[in-house]
Amino acid sequence: MQKETYLGVDVSPLNYEEIITDLRGRMAKGEKSTIIAVNPEKMIKAETDADLKQLINESTYQIPDGIGVLLASKLKKGGIRSRVTGVDMMDRLLRFAAEEGKRVFFYGAKEEVVRAAKENIEKKYPTIQIVGYENGYEKDNDKIVRHIQEVNADLVFVAMGSPRQEHWIRENMHHVPATVFQGVGGSFDVYAGHVKRAPEFFQKLGLEWFYRLITQPSRFKRQLALPRFLLKILFSK
Repeated sequence: MQKETYLGVDVSPLNYEEIITDLRGRMAKGEKSTIIAVNPEKMIKAETDADLKQLINESTYQIPDGIGVLLASKLKKGGIRSRVTGVDMMDRLLRFAAEEGKRVFFYGAKEEVVRAAKENIEKKYPTIQIVGYENGYEKDNDKIVRHIQEVNADLVFVAMGSPRQEHWIRENMHHVPATVFQGVGGSFDVYAGHVKRAPEFFQKLGLEWFYRLITQPSRFKRQLALPRFLLKILFSK
């Protein structure tokens, strides 16, 4: 897989189905795989945060979650043709798990959120095997690791916010049988019905950031990362 690099951060050019195909082969060989979402805000931060940059670049798949990453690839005549959002990647992995009998584990969020997410996902994918979960307030890490070991999970979704969730994955993935790990941020809240995504119109145009801005004006400073990022890309070699 030939990755693209922007501001020193690697990005995977694969779409959802290509990632699933690649993962299927890696799982068959028992190889561990990690998925991290990258966006302009995170990539700018990684410029001055060496640990964050290493965390991103060590991942198996750095999915282009933000529209800015797609625009950067177009500006530099790269091969990224579509966004791969964290919540949609999680959904595609859940469907894969349901279809192929893979065992799923959730870690993170409040008890009522992760429980509601689990129940709603089981309604959407009746054949899925969600074999266990721990809420994000469980601080006994040994207990969490033992739980994942006991249920013999194949896929683990961690919702603790980035980069904390990716740090947890890096520190613990070799102590559990699972081979696929994704940090999913606030995705459990979406599945629980506590957070609404942007309307499909905004999603298709890659304007979820704009929808969040008009519904949450307090995000204005964060959204300034997008023009800053594109200017950096425009003037980079």
